[in-house]
Amino acid sequence: MQRSQGKGRLTFKTRDGRTILDRVYEDGCAKIRFPEPDQAILINTAGGLTGGDDLSWSIEVPATGAATITTQASEKIYRAIEPTVARVATRIALGPSARLHWLPQETILFSRSAVERTFDVELAASSSFLAVESVVFGRPAMGEVMHHVRLHDRWRVSRDRRLVHAEDLRIEGAAADLLTRAAIGANNTAFATLLLVSDDAERCFGAVLDAIGDAGGASAFDGKLLARIATSSAYQLRKAVVSAITALSDGRALPKVWAL
Repeated sequence: MQRSQGKGRLTFKTRDGRTILDRVYEDGCAKIRFPEPDQAILINTAGGLTGGDDLSWSIEVPATGAATITTQASEKIYRAIEPTVARVATRIALGPSARLHWLPQETILFSRSAVERTFDVELAASSSFLAVESVVFGRPAMGEVMHHVRLHDRWRVSRDRRLVHAEDLRIEGAAADLLTRAAIGANNTAFATLLLVSDDAERCFGAVLDAIGDAGGASAFDGKLLARIATSSAYQLRKAVVSAITALSDGRALPKVWAL
């Protein structure tokens, strides 16, 4: 059966104090568009991912550069035929005093979907990195029941060659039952992780807690802030995530594709 393959590579450079595109490479279903010189929109022209699909992204921002990366729409993970899985690999590298906002829109998992994702980030000691990853399990408003789901997310974030954040999230089985458990979903179906690695990350702690409210929690220490959000719907999740990003982004406007 046909399967989608895509590779996208993007490198910025600085000129006269501005961040602009240096090099771009597109292959297969991976496309990149630039509404602003320092903003990129990643597009999967396959319209979603299923078992056997393979998608990879590579982004580099040079010293003193500043950029924002987002996606055209929510990424949908469709039913996979066992034992196949969809694979997504993302690699990011930032130079000294560079800043990157990694703001993809939600990933929506459909019943019987299977996806494995890796997220590898290399930061210079003085760079700043803000990332959000949101996952929505199914479409409860349409009466969809989430049967077997396989999700594996692996994060590795290093700063000055020192590992500062690592996590391995694995959810496999009947999602409709798993998400009712207090230690897993507490009856929520939409989740987000926000990570800020920056010298002044702790300064944003109070503002993030106010933005999240009862939808989640946060911690901040040693130049890192981590927040988790859990809600009962994708719309509630997006509202909370937008508030949290605003609190963490020093007044920078969200990409227009994020408009509620």
